Amino acid sequence: MSTVVQTGLPPLAHQAERLIELGVHEVAGLSARDLRSAANTGSTDEGLLVVHPSRAPASKLVPLLERGGKHAFVVVDLPDLDLFTPIEQVTLPDGPAYFVNHIDRGDQMANWSPNEALPAILEAGRTPLTLGEGIQWLLQQPQSLERNHCFMTIASRLRKPNGVLDPRTPALWISNGTGRDGIANRDAPKVGWCWAGNRHTWLGFASAAGRNRP
Repeated sequence: MSTVVQTGLPPLAHQAERLIELGVHEVAGLSARDLRSAANTGSTDEGLLVVHPSRAPASKLVPLLERGGKHAFVVVDLPDLDLFTPIEQVTLPDGPAYFVNHIDRGDQMANWSPNEALPAILEAGRTPLTLGEGIQWLLQQPQSLERNHCFMTIASRLRKPNGVLDPRTPALWISNGTGRDGIANRDAPKVGWCWAGNRHTWLGFASAAGRNRP
């Protein structure tokens, strides 16, 4: 699997200030100093500073995401958003924050199903992004979400009480303002889902080279 790593992430110190400006540190119960300290320990400016989902659940981050003056929203049939947790192939570093390195939007995997994409991502030595990581990436680079070039975050799944994975896989794309989205949400960033076995020509699969602690 070839990758096209997204570039142009702000320096880590700038990322920390962006999260502080948005109030992410308050959502996470951290001080501004905590977040700045985590950023200062980073070894590269190519990484993404991520607040751990145990402190900043996806539902609290979605309203902070904005594109073209439109705030993001969650589809109505995803009320259990925060119950989606990392799949068994993904381990998040401990601590209030960590780094995700060399992100790829996964355009080259458009029209693959999640069931097809996951083995290919893992075989390439990469790791799929969680929903929280995808949202926090867009908080820093909202321009990375484009019409016909959106992405899934298949590291986040919901496991049913019987141990079987729920077939929904979360994704981030741009609303057309149709159906239950409502015309007011046209062009707004949207957190939705797709079936694990379905393909979509406009959805890639976001992945990274790895994660590490500050």
